[in-house]
Amino acid sequence: MRLLYVTDLSYPARGRRYCDEDIALTARLREDFDLALCHPLDATALMDAFDGVVVRNSGPVLHHQAAYEAFRAAALARGTKVWNTLDGGADMAGKQYLLDLTAAGFPVIPTVDDPADLHLLPPCTTYAVKPKQGADSIGLTFTDRPAGPAGEILVQPRIDFAYEVSFYFVDRVFQYALYAPDPDRRWELAPYDATPADLAFAQRFADWNPLSHGIQRVDACRAPSGDLLLVELEDLNPYLSLDLLTPETRDHVVTTLKTALHTFLTT
Repeated sequence: MRLLYVTDLSYPARGRRYCDEDIALTARLREDFDLALCHPLDATALMDAFDGVVVRNSGPVLHHQAAYEAFRAAALARGTKVWNTLDGGADMAGKQYLLDLTAAGFPVIPTVDDPADLHLLPPCTTYAVKPKQGADSIGLTFTDRPAGPAGEILVQPRIDFAYEVSFYFVDRVFQYALYAPDPDRRWELAPYDATPADLAFAQRFADWNPLSHGIQRVDACRAPSGDLLLVELEDLNPYLSLDLLTPETRDHVVTTLKTALHTFLTT
C-alpha cells in the first residue's frame, strides 16, 4: 500500500520539533507501507498516485487556508482516503465546537463568541480572547474588557489551573496521557498516570467527535475546583510527543497506528 504523508518539516513549532517526530514515525511506517512525504501545498497535486493520505504535523492550516480547502474539496470529490478522515467535528471544523459543548453543558472552559454575552460566563477579573479561526495560540490576549466583532472571536474566563494534561486516542481508543506539571512551561511534558475518572472525562469527548478514523488529542486543564475542563479537542494534525514516551509505550502506539492504517486502507 502506498501512503502520501503530509507534513511541513520546516514548520517552527514552539518548544518542540515537529520534523523530528515525523522523521522517526515515517521510518517506522515504511516497515509496512510504500511511503512518500510532501508539503501540504503539494498534497492535492500528488494524492491521486497513492492509496491513502496521512495528514500529520503540517502546521496550522490558517497559514495556507485556500490550499487546505482545495485539498479537502478534491479529496472528498475523488473519494480519496484521508487519515484523519475529513468528518471531524472539533478543531478540523473550526472552534464552533467550544460554543456547542458549552451550550450542551459539557465540562469545557465556558466559551462565548460575543462580548455582549459575558453575563453567560462565570464571574472573573480576566478573560482570554482569541480569534475564532485560530490555532497555536495565535492572536491570544488577556484582558479585563473583552472586545471584538461578534462571531469572530472566542471569549473565555482565564482559568488559574494547576496543570494541563493531554489524552491521546487512536480511533477513539485511549493510548497514553502526558501533562505539563508547570503551567508556565507548557511544552515540558511528562507521563501522566490517568485515573478512571480522568479517562472517563477524556473518552466522553473522543466519543462525542464524529471523526470516523484517526488520532485525537483531548487537551484539558485541572481547574481550582479539582475538576478537569476541556481546553481543546485536536482532530486535524495533533502533535504526539512520541519522543517523551517509554520505548515500550512508543512501540505499542506505533504498532496501533500501523494496524489502524491497514484497516482503514483496506475497508
